[in-house]
Amino acid sequence: MFEALRSHAWLYPALEVVHIVGIALLLGNLVALEMRVFGRAAVLPVAAMARLSLSIAAGGFALAAASGSLMFATQPAELLANQTFLVKMGLLVAAGFNAGWFHLRGSLRKLDAMARVQMLLSTAIWLAVVFCGRWIAY
Repeated sequence: MFEALRSHAWLYPALEVVHIVGIALLLGNLVALEMRVFGRAAVLPVAAMARLSLSIAAGGFALAAASGSLMFATQPAELLANQTFLVKMGLLVAAGFNAGWFHLRGSLRKLDAMARVQMLLSTAIWLAVVFCGRWIAY
């Protein structure tokens, strides 16, 4: 199967498209929720906005993770030797810890300064993940 991904002219690029769509769904919805945490669209209830945004973001993450895992499987040795790939994986772990911290402390209920810092940190981490992903491609 992984050989097919490497050898077919359109399979790997199609997989990259799925990966990018997943990232767009993830990052776009996190930014939308961040805007709400910062007070934009205040007429929208935070809880309802969070349920929608986070469910779409989770779907995007699932797409990106599944497609990324398949892309990794086509060249694991090369990627494990790539420092940027390792940084990207570390950033993914940091994003997970930040999300866990955000939800465990009830940041969506508080909408305090720390919640805003956590949202900014989340966006910064995810942008760094995207940067590393593009860097790996070159």
